[in-house]
Amino acid sequence: MRPAFYRDLWEALKFSPNADALKSLSHRVAATFVDRYFYSDEYNEDYIELLCEMATAFADPALNQIAAKTLFGVVVERLCDDFEELQTETYNRLICQVTGYLRALPGGKALHEQLNAFHLHSDEQLYRRIESIRLSPDQPLPVDLRPRKVLVLSRVTIGADVAVSSVICQRVLQQFPAAEVVVLGSGKLRQIMAPELATTAAGGGVRVRELNYARHGGLIERFNTWLDLVADVQDELAGLEANEYLVLDPDSRLTQLGVLPLVPDRNYRFFNSRGKQGYPVKGSISELANIWLDNVLGHGDFSYPQVWLATDEMTAAQRLREQLCAAGPRRVITLNLGVGGNMRKRVPGDFEEQLVLSLLQEPDTVVLLDMGFGDEELGRSQAILSAASAAGVATHTLAFTDLNLLDQKRAPGTAEGFSFERLFGIHCDVGQIAALIACSDEFIGYDSACQHIGAALGVRTFTVFAGTDNARFIRRWHACGPNTSEIVYVDTLSREHEIDTPELIERLQDLRRQ
Repeated sequence: MRPAFYRDLWEALKFSPNADALKSLSHRVAATFVDRYFYSDEYNEDYIELLCEMATAFADPALNQIAAKTLFGVVVERLCDDFEELQTETYNRLICQVTGYLRALPGGKALHEQLNAFHLHSDEQLYRRIESIRLSPDQPLPVDLRPRKVLVLSRVTIGADVAVSSVICQRVLQQFPAAEVVVLGSGKLRQIMAPELATTAAGGGVRVRELNYARHGGLIERFNTWLDLVADVQDELAGLEANEYLVLDPDSRLTQLGVLPLVPDRNYRFFNSRGKQGYPVKGSISELANIWLDNVLGHGDFSYPQVWLATDEMTAAQRLREQLCAAGPRRVITLNLGVGGNMRKRVPGDFEEQLVLSLLQEPDTVVLLDMGFGDEELGRSQAILSAASAAGVATHTLAFTDLNLLDQKRAPGTAEGFSFERLFGIHCDVGQIAALIACSDEFIGYDSACQHIGAALGVRTFTVFAGTDNARFIRRWHACGPNTSEIVYVDTLSREHEIDTPELIERLQDLRRQ
């Protein structure tokens, strides 16, 4: 009865659409699907088909993106973030249904033809394939497979690529030191996987091949990324024999978490990051990746996440550290308070300003604040700088690329260094903030890419973990590294009005003092 009710509303709306009405209706349809699923494990395909229609009905891509964003943001994320087997099966069923819907559209002709080329002609065949992979034990590589080239799919977000993909790259080069490892993902990955550094004595190394996933695109655009991926994979593997290559899929959005195929099963291994029997329930995603690789590649040395940073950026960050400490020893703390647009991950109110002010009360301490991206993050960072200035703290704002200009500035009465500035706001990209973290004594931030970067660099890392009440999600995504890596959990979902900012900061300070 309910799908029919919403379909009537959709039929009335689609011939005279407006963005607000589409957003409201798509969200109600998606939320109702989730309601019924959580209530009784009901999978009602009518809701999903309705969302697919709403995401593909218009000539205006902006209108299509509304329902596509809702489908992924409301339904898919809730199925994936729980790290539960039942939700994983439902996700696979949903993606197979969406694929079947898209391949029947005129705009899905290329998708349909490519799936046929893999002998996958129906939703059911797709579903049986991914469920077989999900439920089967991890398969060791065939003994005759000695790859010259290993393709590693990006997890799409920088933090996940640090936590998972960097582990895979290291373990592959342990096992096959002469292999070329190609990471297919965002060009930004080159900022943390500098090819001149990620090499082995035997001639192997890591290279990034740029391939961008349409995270904010419509349904067809998101799934057509797979077509680009197939073309890139075929190009990379041209001329190689069947026993000379391997594709490792770390639960990548590029294949819709393994649902869409790339190469024969013999040359493909899929990391079920939601966990398999025998995986520890409490392990981090990086620890699970090591277990998976033990099963697939053979037991090797445990690999923490790692980043490989460009020499020029490391030199600039090291020079800044030297200048800051020239007038005497100083403790350098780097902060990144970005949340990638997910405002649930930040603590509301004046927490950020009070946190920085509390750090600046410590003698001989300098804080480097990543100014962030976009108007919202820049505005919050500027509010922190203003609060510090009002409290009498000397601040300085500049771009990372202008760090060399600090050589021209000297604090009065000193031969070198900056005696007065205690808080620096620095505009930087991901590779540049990683270099600043590498040259710091501590990193503090929200659950984001930078917590994984800090831990990978062996810097003491403290994460204010907000935006979820799912314990398994927190355990999976807490940072993993060879040095201290701690979290302070904050319930911003159900108890936002009860957050005690001084108590929260004191808990964080207690961890730092240990």
